[in-house]
Amino acid sequence: MNTRDLPIADAKALTLQGAETDVAFRMDEDAFRGFYDRTARVLWAYLRRLTNDRTLADDLLQESYYRFLRAETQLESEAHRRHYLFKIATNLVRDGARRTQTRPTFVPHDDEISHEHNRAQSHEAVTTRVAVNEALAQLGAKERALLWLAYAQGASHQEIAAVVGVKTASVKSLLYRARRRMAGLLHQERQSS
Repeated sequence: MNTRDLPIADAKALTLQGAETDVAFRMDEDAFRGFYDRTARVLWAYLRRLTNDRTLADDLLQESYYRFLRAETQLESEAHRRHYLFKIATNLVRDGARRTQTRPTFVPHDDEISHEHNRAQSHEAVTTRVAVNEALAQLGAKERALLWLAYAQGASHQEIAAVVGVKTASVKSLLYRARRRMAGLLHQERQSS
């Protein structure tokens, strides 16, 4: 049974079986479905990059939306809801990493791209992609999150700070260090090739 296809009322009933209190949802079903449709794919890609595990990304995606709904937080705009959701997801990844005491690793996502598309890419593009993926695998989860949010998502420094859990004033220097470390790793890759 896929809970994504359940109406919110049914999902609410399933999660509250045996509970004595009722959870007040701030979004109606149509508003939530629209929000989910606009954010789920991007959030899943973010979680997949941080965890390197498709199944874990699926689970964390579901848990992120569940906690988002349970939070009963009144958020003033779509951007605030999105950043609150990403913050929840980021915290879930951190909590999971702390529990297992292992650093999430990064594996290239070439399996998501069709073989025909790979053949159409030039050898140089494939080599660059592999080098970038290997360099990303050597970065810490926070550095990967910073780079992903800044360059893949186009998030502002304030948005990045809210999601990653750092001060806005420190985002610029953290991004600089992450970019510099990434560039150094890419340079090492080129030297060893």
